[in-house]
Amino acid sequence: MSNPSPSSSRIAEILRAGQPDETVAVCGWVRTKRELKKFAFVEINDGSSMANLQVVLDPELPSYTDLLKQIQTGASVEIVGQLVESPAKGQRLEMKASNVTVVGESDGETYPLQKKRHSFEFLRTIAHLRSRTNTLGAVFRVRNAASNAIHEFFQERGFMWVHTPILTASDCEGAGEMLGVTSLDLANLPKTDKGAIDYGQDFFGKPAYLTVSGQLEAEVMAMAFSNVYTFGPTFRAENSNTSRHLAEFWMVEPEMAFCDLVGDMDLAEAFLKYIFSAVLEQCPEDMEFFNKRIDDTVLDRARNIIDSGFERVTYTKAIEILEKADRKFEYPVEWGTDLQSEHERYLAEEFFKKPTVVYDYPIGIKAFYMRANDDGKTVAAMDVLAPGIGEIIGGSQREERLDDLTKRIEAQGLDVADYWWYLDLRRYGSVPHAGFGLGFERLVQFLTGMGNIRDVIPFPRAPLSIDF
Repeated sequence: MSNPSPSSSRIAEILRAGQPDETVAVCGWVRTKRELKKFAFVEINDGSSMANLQVVLDPELPSYTDLLKQIQTGASVEIVGQLVESPAKGQRLEMKASNVTVVGESDGETYPLQKKRHSFEFLRTIAHLRSRTNTLGAVFRVRNAASNAIHEFFQERGFMWVHTPILTASDCEGAGEMLGVTSLDLANLPKTDKGAIDYGQDFFGKPAYLTVSGQLEAEVMAMAFSNVYTFGPTFRAENSNTSRHLAEFWMVEPEMAFCDLVGDMDLAEAFLKYIFSAVLEQCPEDMEFFNKRIDDTVLDRARNIIDSGFERVTYTKAIEILEKADRKFEYPVEWGTDLQSEHERYLAEEFFKKPTVVYDYPIGIKAFYMRANDDGKTVAAMDVLAPGIGEIIGGSQREERLDDLTKRIEAQGLDVADYWWYLDLRRYGSVPHAGFGLGFERLVQFLTGMGNIRDVIPFPRAPLSIDF
């Protein structure tokens, strides 16, 4: 056989709608093989569903003995056969094979995914194969469904998907945790007369970085198209070896012209409800698996997101609640400090017991682009806190006033000249506008209950980790 049959069916569709006596072809990978005296069972999976298709191999098949030697765990096969009612519990149909072709053999003895429990730490060392496991297969099906739902949500509302640059010269967050990009010879760096690196000889003629956010460019596009969103990779040089941080992750960032903070909060709530509803509808078996095997609160949390009206509370009120809490936090709470994960989770999980939006944060702990409130002490910023994880969305109304924005840039020690184009948006037809950012992996982690964020992205990038 030179090429697999183009008419092969997906296993998910066969299990859902296949009928006895129907002849089908399937292509997939061998999960298990059991040899009995009179026949053999082979479990095939093609990634389309959690469930495998059980295939019965009869000794009457051509070269039956040699075929069984070839069919090892991990091998790829194409099988043509007839669907029959299955006598086994838990499955409606199985296939009786009439023709079996081994497309790619596998050394069953050295194949890393043996029929036993593997730790997620071990599976990260074989990221090229781990997607064939039940758990990671379910994760990436949920990730796909959530990705698709994100586009559907915004497209249905007339938003334009804009592709913002990966390479940038500006630090959107002002945090300085950026990964540098250079074409200079690191073993022979050019220097200026003062001994500094001469970036004038670099590819772009100035320092360049991998983006931490597409927000500033999304604001540019919103000033022409009103409602836009980005969905793409972003990068942080945080040296954090935690279960919540990645060096490369995907961000969803809508930006809306003629919109204030209330409109921003409304959109964020509708957005999360839409995504969770779509995933529960499209991946019911996978979500049941997570609820049973990974975290038995996954389905309740998802329904809480869908069914609850999100609580909205000012930062000042949230601090008062935390100060009166009958518990000792690891990080002390006082007005002017940023909320830590333990504070966020207390508010969402224990006090309000539902998704909570905290807004109007102190001006001193937020980015330069957030609009200053009339009190002079706070900015029109908001965070959506979800039970079980803490902050899942961060957003704000943007500062549309030229003088105020210029002062904020200067106050944070940034070079105003670097943001000339961003300031131009305030010179030529400025409007109130707002947006938010959602770390996509945090969302998938929340949906699935997976304990480590490195297990919800196919190829995780973290400090000292850039394999595959």
